[in-house]
Amino acid sequence: MGHMLNNTIQDILIRRARMSGFNACWVPGTDHASIATEAKVVNKLRENGIEKFSLTRDQFLVHAWEWTEKHGGIILEQLKKLGASCDWDRTCFTMDEERSDSVIKVFVDLYNKGLIYRGVRMVNWDPAAKTAVSDEEVNHKEEKSKLYYLRYKIAQSTDEWVTIATTRPETILGDTAVCVNPDDSRFAHLRGKSVIVPLINREVPVIFDSYVDMEFGTGCLKITPAHDANDYRIGLDHKLEVIDIFNDNGTLSEKAQLYVGKDRFAVRKEIVSDLEKAGNLVKIEEYTNKVGYSERTNVVIEPKLSAQWFLNMQDITKPALENVMNDMVEFFPKKFKNVYKHWMENIKDWCISRQLWWGHRIPVYYLSNGDFVCAENEQLALELAKKKTGNQNLTLSDLKQDEDVLDTWASSWLWPISVFGGVTNPNNEEINYYYPTNVLVTGHDIIFFWVARMIISGYELRDNFPFKHVYFTGMVRDKLRRKMSKSLGNSPDPLDLIEKYGADGVRVGMLLCSPAGGDLLFDESLTEQGRNFCNKIWNAFRLVKGWEVDTTIKQPESSKLAIAWFNEKLNEIIVRNTEQYEQYRISEVLMNLYKLFWDEFSGWYLEIIKPEYQKPIDAETIASTIDFFEQLMELLHPFMPFITEEIWQYLKPRSQGESICVVQAPKADVFDAQMLNTFEVTKEVIGGLRTIRKEKNIPIRESLQLLVNANDEYSDKYNVVVAKLINISSIQNTSQKVENAASFRVQTSEFYVPLEDLLDKDAEIEKIEQELKYKQGFLDSVDKKLSNEKFVNSAPANVVEVELKKKNDALEAIALLSTRLEQLKR
Repeated sequence: MGHMLNNTIQDILIRRARMSGFNACWVPGTDHASIATEAKVVNKLRENGIEKFSLTRDQFLVHAWEWTEKHGGIILEQLKKLGASCDWDRTCFTMDEERSDSVIKVFVDLYNKGLIYRGVRMVNWDPAAKTAVSDEEVNHKEEKSKLYYLRYKIAQSTDEWVTIATTRPETILGDTAVCVNPDDSRFAHLRGKSVIVPLINREVPVIFDSYVDMEFGTGCLKITPAHDANDYRIGLDHKLEVIDIFNDNGTLSEKAQLYVGKDRFAVRKEIVSDLEKAGNLVKIEEYTNKVGYSERTNVVIEPKLSAQWFLNMQDITKPALENVMNDMVEFFPKKFKNVYKHWMENIKDWCISRQLWWGHRIPVYYLSNGDFVCAENEQLALELAKKKTGNQNLTLSDLKQDEDVLDTWASSWLWPISVFGGVTNPNNEEINYYYPTNVLVTGHDIIFFWVARMIISGYELRDNFPFKHVYFTGMVRDKLRRKMSKSLGNSPDPLDLIEKYGADGVRVGMLLCSPAGGDLLFDESLTEQGRNFCNKIWNAFRLVKGWEVDTTIKQPESSKLAIAWFNEKLNEIIVRNTEQYEQYRISEVLMNLYKLFWDEFSGWYLEIIKPEYQKPIDAETIASTIDFFEQLMELLHPFMPFITEEIWQYLKPRSQGESICVVQAPKADVFDAQMLNTFEVTKEVIGGLRTIRKEKNIPIRESLQLLVNANDEYSDKYNVVVAKLINISSIQNTSQKVENAASFRVQTSEFYVPLEDLLDKDAEIEKIEQELKYKQGFLDSVDKKLSNEKFVNSAPANVVEVELKKKNDALEAIALLSTRLEQLKR
């Protein structure tokens, strides 16, 4: 659903650009989603009784490519059903030859600049995918956990213990110290002493470090350098042993000594029982903390020491931060600038290696002594290795390429450049023509994964931004504000919606509930509303094309006025929408057009110009109407490409190959606001007269007389419009109040409809008497409340004021009804 919203908005922008005269380019493509795709392929193989590591790397990649070609094609076909007008012959894939060459070249160039390095660091380890993931790929969820208080015996004492608190008791098997704050007098006597780790009886030192918060927990901290980032830093400072007790799949390793081969969470339950039996469990408390989950596999992340490849982000990010903050790159909505700024100012080096087979293999080649070279291919690597070692007898068999692949985002971050061949051929005609691009449409959930990194690469590789504008869509949620997800069962299949409501209907429905940058509360009734709008347009088209045209009859004055008015109304909306497009207020643009077609064109214009039943329409009016219809279709086309193209083709004769998608959209700079205001008054007058007909049950076949006591806001030139729509036989001016007439006011003008010959007097008298009785009863209840001194004295002044207003309104209504009753009884 999120992709449907995102691609609908992109299609609207690109179609509008084409219709504004631009040589518009929208490059479609997919990324290879290394973690997610490999997980899918591994599961598929397992269903067929094949384990990943029973295959060679090349054999596995055959299966991965098969899966990708099948599912990548499905995505693109779905976009076509939605109406996405991409440059389909430009379709790219992050693992195709050009993009792959680009990724490898950039890696080598950044390595040679000293920006990419290899190091052992504490990383976020995904035990399900068996790979490291970046900080941005970890979702932190607040959970109700347990805090376990465990006691460690002082080695140099027979009866002294220290107590630590931990949420992860299984990790004590990797403890290599207990740490206290040097300013904590409670533990000063422990200098130079050691403690015994429970169950495995490992003797570890007591160390002193100001990192420990004396007020938190017991003031004693267990140190497990292999499995906590903060512990690792303390371990480095104090030169502690590092004991990794976990296998890559989250089970316990031989180094744990106990529970070997068992899952970490199963061990947690088991070890608590064993600690209690051993007398080391002091107590357990309920505890709320945040736990990191893999964004891809939704399993709990394990902090793990691992040799990985990193990109130094400290200097490379500076132009990207500066040029967003100064609006060289503009964000819509603006609020996301602060989110971006906070992340960029606190950025860490990017772990770009992944322990997978599906992806761009890291272009690093190792020699048998552990030394390595970095090159774009193995032949270049061999030349470098010979030069580095001075050994001219080296062969390819002496080199072994790094087993890891690059993070998927390490290819996606090059997208605005690599799709135009700007990495491998940096001065080619296309990259110079199209780069920098105009706009990126994306979800704010990948502002760090993708948006920031594309801006970084743009300045690093081409010293320019990759796009001028970034439009962030909201998240698609259900009516209960829950994120759409398959697991919750609250996410409809977009193709099913298209089948049911049509692509145009779904596109309109999505945007009707999509505020700029705000979350979209999806309701299927809105896609139904979208389909109904399509039906409204089609029925209006059938109506107009169904009228018989007579070239000999004169154009009615009412039609001439309607044409002049609607032309200004159309111009007003075009001007307003131009401003809103520039601010990416896409939903508001659609709503303006929706109301323009449904209310103004269908509800007013067509009603005014419609010929009498089975009578023809004049040629001038139908020509103007067809022109208006054509312009409306052109304005709506970016939102509703299918129905607008179909109707546009039928409205007028077209040449072979002509299409609405490349015509110039209607333009306007000015409109007559005074005329529009005057016509709005006319519409109010018509509304007042329709209310009289409805309330008095006067059928439209009965003509009415209208007397007008008008001021400046009402123009009598529209009398012919009023007369036609309401069936008015005569309209006269008056300066007096008219007796025995229904009346209403529009601003300062008064309008009277004599009713003597149109009403059933007895029925009207009975109706007024009943209304008088109700109003008198209401007045009595208000008077009773106001005569209560306790209420008047104790109630807030504004409450009493409301009651006094109710009384005055009731008195005024009773006076009017009484006068009307008296007139009828004469």
